[in-house]
Amino acid sequence: MRKTDKKIENRLRVELTVVCDMALKEINGFQWLTHIVDYSDFPASLKVVCVFDTNENLASFIAGSSHKELNALIQKKLSAVGINPKSVAGGIAYDTEENCDRDHNGKWADRLR
Repeated sequence: MRKTDKKIENRLRVELTVVCDMALKEINGFQWLTHIVDYSDFPASLKVVCVFDTNENLASFIAGSSHKELNALIQKKLSAVGINPKSVAGGIAYDTEENCDRDHNGKWADRLR
């Protein structure tokens, strides 16, 4: 990883931590979020994954308008790092602990590959 990539990575972590802390307080069933990126194809390869505890809580979240607000907050925080929201359109995904347990025996490293 190049020095500039490390700087971007650190800023991403800081901004996404703010999003995570807010979501933990305000969104039922939200557990954590992470990001995946290949800096040789940045920012097009950037993907933010928001994880919920159960499929039921995720479905309730998606059914309401809260997912639009969370997406907008994520895009705002990415903009603060200098990432154009259009370059990550579709780069926000949702998943559940329930799905990972069922499909990958709880091994998130395998699931996120």
